[in-house]
Amino acid sequence: MKTFKLTAITATLLAASSFSQLASAEGSLSANIGYVSEYHFRGIQQTGAGSTSAGLDYENGGFYVGTWAADVADGLEVDFYAGYGFELDSGIALGAGVTTYQYTGDFDSAYNEINLSAGYEMFSFEYSVGTWDGSDDYFDEDDMVVEGDPEADYSFIGLSLEFGSFSGTIGSWGKDFEGEYFELAYGTEIGGFDVGVGVIVSGADLDDDEAMYFSLSKSFDL
Repeated sequence: MKTFKLTAITATLLAASSFSQLASAEGSLSANIGYVSEYHFRGIQQTGAGSTSAGLDYENGGFYVGTWAADVADGLEVDFYAGYGFELDSGIALGAGVTTYQYTGDFDSAYNEINLSAGYEMFSFEYSVGTWDGSDDYFDEDDMVVEGDPEADYSFIGLSLEFGSFSGTIGSWGKDFEGEYFELAYGTEIGGFDVGVGVIVSGADLDDDEAMYFSLSKSFDL
């Protein structure tokens, strides 16, 4: 994202008035806004410049539902997700959910996923399977029309480790998509804002590049 856009934030705040009707004494409603100097997702660069984002989440008894939007240069990425998570007496956390990634412009086609997760102490594991709807034509970085491909199936496996303010993630794509990446990040809180810096190293099947990013975000209860 090359400029600060209010579109995603405005949409989120408008949606908050509707989501607030769901909130109860047992549930919680929260919102978040953020900025990242470069937007990367699972080792793939989405923007080479700054990107703003906003999100809205509702949680109740382990169930959650939410939406998140980010500027991706040509329109917006708008995500919707829902799921359920719980923790066993042993301390192992388990979760299952679904996510759909939609786009308002010609940046990309839709992705739909089933997400599974597990965590214990400083370790967390993610396994997702999804389908990419490549049937629509789209524009590449040179503004040339590219014919869409048939639907593609993919999988993603991610293993993360958190140690204090540091975190590291190794991720790998599978099936019709291929590629691996490594990400190392540091985060802290300054003046009520979450501030972070990270380094991403992507393999040849992804960006085959190294990148450093800076992030700034804030979450608040509604």
